[in-house]
Amino acid sequence: MGHAYELPQEALLDVTPEQAWQAIATGPGIDSWFMGRTDIDGEVVRTVFGGMELTSTVTAAEPLKRFAHAEPTGQDGRMLAYEFLVEARGQGSTLVRMVTSGFLPGDDWEDEFEAMTNGLGLFFATLVEYLTHFAGRTALPVTEFGPQVSDWGRAWQVLRSEVGDGRFTVEGIGPIDGEVFFVNAQTLGIRTPDALYRFIQGLGGMMIVSHHLFSPTPEQGTAWRTWLSRTLQP
Repeated sequence: MGHAYELPQEALLDVTPEQAWQAIATGPGIDSWFMGRTDIDGEVVRTVFGGMELTSTVTAAEPLKRFAHAEPTGQDGRMLAYEFLVEARGQGSTLVRMVTSGFLPGDDWEDEFEAMTNGLGLFFATLVEYLTHFAGRTALPVTEFGPQVSDWGRAWQVLRSEVGDGRFTVEGIGPIDGEVFFVNAQTLGIRTPDALYRFIQGLGGMMIVSHHLFSPTPEQGTAWRTWLSRTLQP
């Protein structure tokens, strides 16, 4: 049967339209809050995440106002589109609105829709954190996968116990001193003065770290992969 959806999110932020536009309509800006690495080449938006490459076509580009792109519709009707709206408001603030819409085919769309909804909540919250605390800066995205998870209830209990309120230590990196900026059933986000750390329940059965580092150091990916394995292995 499938399921058509539209998921709007918005926030009023103390940034300029130029700063908001840089975050939603440029590769380095998107790298700093979304997922993986994104490159915009003319009308093509290409995102590489965990070995997957997602390609979409720009459908609207009105500088400082509206940016939209959509993936090709699949043979089964699957589709995914993003629209970003930027509106200058009074006293130097800007309204940023993100609308994700599409169609999930089949009769078993519920799990994917739940994961998408939870993930989009984290992504938009990360965009808000980026514009609030790091506007104009560029992050290095770091994506790593942990071990296969058979019991998600236990995995999240262990992970949340380990990271606490955002202060914990990762061997090979050192102490993380931050605060939780977002949490739901399948995601967790922590902000520090120089990073946005995120943990995501992957549909493939693995815990994913999808971080954005504003002061990166070498080999962070390897350190996070090792930390995930140590923390989540039964």
